[in-house]
Parts: sequence; C-alpha cells; structure tokens
Amino acid sequence: MTRKAPQDRTLHDGPVVERLAVSVYRIPTDLPGGDATLTWDATTSVLVEVTAADRTGLGFTYGSPATAPVVEHELADLVVGHDAFDVPAANDRMSRALRNAGRPGIAAGALSAVDTALWDLKARLLDLPLVRLLGAARNEVAVYGSGGLTTYDDTQLEQQLRGWTDQGIDRVKIKIAESWGRREARDLHRTGLARRTVGDGAELYVDANGGYTRKQAVRMAAAMADLGITWLEEPVSSDDLSGLREVRDAVTADVAAGEYGYDLPYFTRMAASGAVDCLQADVTRCGGITVWLRAAAVAEGLGLHISGHCAPHLHAHVAAAVPNTRHLEWFHDHVRVENMLFHGTLDPQGGTVTPGASGEPGHGLTLDRAAADRYRTA
Repeated sequence: MTRKAPQDRTLHDGPVVERLAVSVYRIPTDLPGGDATLTWDATTSVLVEVTAADRTGLGFTYGSPATAPVVEHELADLVVGHDAFDVPAANDRMSRALRNAGRPGIAAGALSAVDTALWDLKARLLDLPLVRLLGAARNEVAVYGSGGLTTYDDTQLEQQLRGWTDQGIDRVKIKIAESWGRREARDLHRTGLARRTVGDGAELYVDANGGYTRKQAVRMAAAMADLGITWLEEPVSSDDLSGLREVRDAVTADVAAGEYGYDLPYFTRMAASGAVDCLQADVTRCGGITVWLRAAAVAEGLGLHISGHCAPHLHAHVAAAVPNTRHLEWFHDHVRVENMLFHGTLDPQGGTVTPGASGEPGHGLTLDRAAADRYRTA
C-alpha cells in the first residue's frame, strides 16, 4: 500500500510527508522456535516507509500481518501531508485516533512502526545519525545474547551460547518454564548446561515468559541459586504486578518485565508498583521511539534501569540517548532477520554496539529490496 499527500494541504514550517508505504514479510525460522507459552516457525515483519523531500525513513514492527491494514486505513492519513519534523504531534494524533479502534496490541505495533519511520526520516532530512538527533548519553550500548529457546536440543543450545561468548558477549539468556512450567527438571538441566557452557565469567539470564506460578517461580529460583543467575525475566505473568513484586522480594536475581507494554500508563504502573528491578520496553510495540523515551524517563525518575526488548537495531540509537539504559536484547531470531533484510546492521563484538559510528543518517538501516522481496507477502 502507498498513500500520497493531497495537493491542497496548508503550508508547514518543515518538509511535508509526501508518501507512506507499508509492506509485510514472513521469514521462516532457522530452527523451530518456542518458549514457555508459544511455538512458532516463522517471524513476520511489517515495514513502514515514509518519504519527504526525497528522503525516506523506515520503521518496522514484529507481529501479525493484520498490522498493515491498521497502518493503511487508520494511520496513513494522519501522517501524509503533515510536517515531517513534528514527530511527537504525529504520535499524539495516531494515539488519539486509535482509542476507539483499540490502542493496545496490533494497533500499538502499527503506531510504533510509523513513529519509528518518522524519527528515522527526520534524522535523514537533517543528515544526522539518529543518536545525534536525540542527543547521546553514551557512545556504546551493552548487549546480551538472547535465544536459548525451549525447542533447542542440548547441542543447539551449546552452539548458540558459544557463538555469543566467542563474540565477547558476556551476558546470555535462555528460555525456561517450558510448557507453562510443567517441565521443571528440563528447565534445571538446561540452565545448568548453560552455566557450564559459558563458564563462570559470563552473566546468565533466564526468561520464564510468565510461565510459572508465584510460588513455583520462587522455588525454581532457589533451585538455580548456585548457578549465579542475575536476571529473572517475567517469572510470572507481567499482568500480575503483585505476583511479580512477591517474587522480586523473595529472590536475589533482578526481576524484569515490560515487553508487553503498549502505552505509557502501563510502564508507569509497572515501574511505580515495585514489581521490577529493570523495566523492559519494546520500541516496536510501546508507541515507537517517542514513547520509549518517555518510558525511560519514568523508569529513571523511580530509580530504575530500562532495557530494550528485541528488535536490537531499532533500539540501539534510542538506548544510547538515555542515561539509565542497562542493555539491549541481541535476540537471535530478530538479529538473523535484520541481517537478512537490511544493510547497515551493527556488530556486537566485545559485547557492545556503537550506534552512529558509521556516520550514516537515521538509524542506519536501508532495506535490501532484492533480499526482502523473496519473503514479501503483501
């Protein structure tokens, strides 16, 4: 779908968004994917491109292909014909328009993709790396290797873990709570294997994806105590703030959650509840770069760190722009997809990435159309 600006728009101070296009790509996984609650064999990316003054910005989200019609029918007319520099104003228009349509979920993913594309466009119009436009708080952003899916056998798990440590990434995460927490023995076996594989020098993180009950999460954390786990992600459902707080009070690992946050009030409630030690936010879901920055400010005001969830190449610049970033998730599936579809991807050698180092404007990604067209579905 492509939407073009009508010719009778009023004048603006900045360049006007002339065109918006949306496309959908479905990329099969390299190995069967699975966590505590879900299995999958492909990843869908919905890409938005916005154009003004012969520059094009791009953003994307991971999720349902139903995201694309939301962009086309609910959001495009709120962006095309408007000032390309006024990204927060566009975000506000889109957010208000989606209230009755259903702001969380698929609609939030659509808004996020458009918002990110607009920020990328603005930086390209100004010929600045996005981190320079936002203002850098740091030069480098730490990453952690993420994957370790429950569907992997021992050999596949070891190979992936060694791949990260061989790159100098000294923080790694695996999935636990397999089958909604019904395979505790395998959870313990896999976490033990992970520790033996990465050695004592690397931080070991685990992600239960909300698959445990409250007391079960506490028991499992105790059973893993000798493994030195420092990050316990979604030990119970992120909707259960009192449960997260109960687990947080009972374990030594930092408790993290927030990846399913679709608006700023969600992050405010979670951060203020005492339920987490580190707030997670996903730029492809939360409302884009505009809302991610605001969520980071909420976390900082309450003495918390923030971590970028998945989609690492969209998080790198915004993560470098806030002082309380802990790290971003170098998620195997998304890293693979982003390396397949885009030029300008980053190198995590040594456990950090340096957004903007190339001097390329925007977030630095450009679509490899020849490669992407193989996977395009709409």
